[in-house]
Amino acid sequence: MAELESLEFGKSDFILLDEVTMEQFMDNLKLRFEKGRIYTFIGEVVVSVNPYQQMDIYGKDSIEAYRGRELYENPPHLFSVSDAAYKAMKRRAKDTCIVISGESGAGKTEASKYIMQYIAAITNPALREEVESVKNVLLKSTCVLEAFGNAKTNRNDNSSRFGKYMDVNFNFNGDPTGGHINNYLLEKSRVVQQQPGERNFHSFYQLLRGGSDDVLKSLHLQGDPALYTYTREGAATTTSNNDRSSHKAVLHALQVIGFTEEEILSVYETLAAILLLGNLEFESDGESVSLSEPLSLTQISALTRTDPESVRTSLLYRTVATGGGDVIQKEHSQQDACFGRDAFAKALYERLFGWIVGRINSVIEVKNYDPVLHGKNTVIGVLDIYGFEIFDNNSFEQFCINYCNEKLQHLFIELVLQQEQEEYLREGIVWEHVEYVDNQIIVDLVEQPHKGIISVLDEACLTVGNVTDTVLLQSLDQKLSQHPHYTSRKLNPSDKSLEFQKHFRIQHYAGDVTYCIDGFLDKNKDLLFQDFKRLMFSSCNGVLRQMWPDGQTSINEVTKRPLTAATLFKNSIVALVQKLACKEPYYVRCIKPNELKSPVLFDDARCRHQVAYLGLLENVMVRRAGFAYRQPYERFLQRYKMTCEYTWPNHLMPTDQEAVRAIVSQHGFEADVDYGRSKLFVRSPRSLFSLEQERNQLIPILVLFLQKVWRGALARMRCRRMRAIYCIMRCYKRYKVKAHFWEVERRFANVRNMADYGRSVKWPAPPAALCRFHRITVNLYKRWWARQVVKNIPPSDTLEVRAKVAAYSALSGERKDWGVRRAWERDYLSNSRDCPQTCSSFVQLSKELRNKDDFGRVLFSGFCRKINRFNKSTDRALLITDKCVYKLEPKKQFKVLKRTALQTVRTSSLHVSV
Repeated sequence: MAELESLEFGKSDFILLDEVTMEQFMDNLKLRFEKGRIYTFIGEVVVSVNPYQQMDIYGKDSIEAYRGRELYENPPHLFSVSDAAYKAMKRRAKDTCIVISGESGAGKTEASKYIMQYIAAITNPALREEVESVKNVLLKSTCVLEAFGNAKTNRNDNSSRFGKYMDVNFNFNGDPTGGHINNYLLEKSRVVQQQPGERNFHSFYQLLRGGSDDVLKSLHLQGDPALYTYTREGAATTTSNNDRSSHKAVLHALQVIGFTEEEILSVYETLAAILLLGNLEFESDGESVSLSEPLSLTQISALTRTDPESVRTSLLYRTVATGGGDVIQKEHSQQDACFGRDAFAKALYERLFGWIVGRINSVIEVKNYDPVLHGKNTVIGVLDIYGFEIFDNNSFEQFCINYCNEKLQHLFIELVLQQEQEEYLREGIVWEHVEYVDNQIIVDLVEQPHKGIISVLDEACLTVGNVTDTVLLQSLDQKLSQHPHYTSRKLNPSDKSLEFQKHFRIQHYAGDVTYCIDGFLDKNKDLLFQDFKRLMFSSCNGVLRQMWPDGQTSINEVTKRPLTAATLFKNSIVALVQKLACKEPYYVRCIKPNELKSPVLFDDARCRHQVAYLGLLENVMVRRAGFAYRQPYERFLQRYKMTCEYTWPNHLMPTDQEAVRAIVSQHGFEADVDYGRSKLFVRSPRSLFSLEQERNQLIPILVLFLQKVWRGALARMRCRRMRAIYCIMRCYKRYKVKAHFWEVERRFANVRNMADYGRSVKWPAPPAALCRFHRITVNLYKRWWARQVVKNIPPSDTLEVRAKVAAYSALSGERKDWGVRRAWERDYLSNSRDCPQTCSSFVQLSKELRNKDDFGRVLFSGFCRKINRFNKSTDRALLITDKCVYKLEPKKQFKVLKRTALQTVRTSSLHVSV
């Protein structure tokens, strides 16, 4: 990697410094910043300096340059650590996380966006629609959460005022299938009050400046933020964000994620209601309190879809249940009414933000997941949480935020500095211990049971009586007076930067922070009158009802005391740290170069302070003296055994350690590794990179070999299957032939003794192979059957049968009834059955002609039709005797029209009339 960038840009990895000193570290960091190289490695940790300008290093070309490459194969970049986390997740099916840390304004939010952009770009090469949908929702959710959870502070134009941890789930192919977002401690006090020069959350200004006139009118708003108490402080503040274009982007993102039009309207109605709440003012005449703006009350009622009178009552009165079960209404003082109004506004925004996060989670959560069908579900977590904060006025929110950073710093110390050195000792590796600053004592100062600040704070909140913030500070001074990292004016009277009964100071790992005790108790109690909860639950707006499920609790119902805000936050941070600790972590350490947001100014003292409290120098020492890679012998062997002839496919050595030694010896890495009791330790990433390169070259060969073997096995299986099929087909054909013969023999066994000689027997259907044989057999049978029939004809009927056969040949298919089933009588005109009306006349004529012409017998007589040369037909009768042929007129008593001697007739033809 050292050769990838010229030395004019400095060392791209702090491990390559000639000497590990603060001076050389800072010189290298400053040189790279001035040369436009904002990223530098410490082993696998990326140090990022906020450039305060747009840089052309995040486009498609950069993504392609880092896709699938090893960590040290390219210059330092966010994409390199993103790809390393993705490859670790995909190759080893191991959950990973990317922890982005640094103080406010160091560029954590932008870094998380670029990481998500890279992961989205390198996944789903097949462009599957459901995967693309998940990616779009994950990317668009960032835009929505920034609008509702970020704000301009004096240090940062886009400061995260909440903590965000996003888990992205991947299937076995490495494609995202869903995700989950956890949010931590939204700074809801910003809704009602901001420090000078700061703004409320972006969402309010985006709505006022980006909403159309019709939308604002429907929400009872005007487009000037200065008209509203809650946004007035930031109305004139300049920012690098364009509220109008951001509003359009957020609307589009909500639609892409899957918010319905009704849900989007409910979101903006809630924002409008909060703005109008801030403009409510209360008047007091000494006895009662009233609202000075009834119109605003009506508008708030319309926006929340609640009863106006119920809204007024909730703002001016508090419903209290007595011990006897009675319910009374206690009227607020003017101060209590203002407190209730602001608490209601803060709670409304907090519930809205929580509902938005939950709604996004419902869209991106992994659905219908079955490990058996879909394989192992792996996760990459991305943590973007508020950075360490030191303001002019530090309150409860800064206390919680800085406690969170203490926990994350302690996790970094444990995983990178402490556990790594402990692992070397455990594995028997020769190691010179590196000293580092452990902030466990500061973490215990805040969270230790019974003694920590949170415990004292909770105890004060639970104490009955008039406990004030001043009493709380006195209690802290009493219990923590001996702690080296806690002080106050009472404990250190000479420190005049602290005020009596107001300030206390904690020596955090990032520096000393002075906290103002005012408001600690109220913010920890997070008090909200139950009347507001019941009011919102009674809303006709279904979205609002979902935000306030606790509003259905009856006023008389006794409920368990809720946990305080500090305890809830502590529990969530402890759970977060446990979640991060069970994953393989990758770190991005962000540094803020100056307080002026200048792209050219490098504040040496400011950056030196951050390098010191982030423990970066100690990290370099541990990495430089330690090992970049370690892996159990069996896992190392499983991954790289194909690179050595003695271990592929299986080794015959006594232990896996001996097999690993053979792999290392063959590649000549003996001087770059050390052997622990159960793990191999590799000092240089280059050794591992060369192994990976050789493995990647061998994998296609092995895949081709496996494909060849498998294809051969498949071909042999298909061949055996085809042979079996043909054998079965042959046997089946033989069986069908034999079965056909058996069936024919069975059906025709007794046809000689049947009256019709088997004429009525139905032939069985032959198999395809016997079709021609079947036709021949049927013809043979027909000939046999005809012979049997002819044999039984008397000699006297032979001539008639032959005549019928000749008639059949001539008339078959031409005439339906041609007398085949009756005896041929020849003289049909004298037959009373055929000619009942004319037979007597013809018999008389026949006798006369017999006497006259002296013929012996009548050969044929019957009706016929004469057709002349003009194609006209006439009915006639025909009489043929052994001497003459007579043409007769049947309509005139069979008058003889013509007589022809039979000897003169040479030919005759028959024309059949159908």
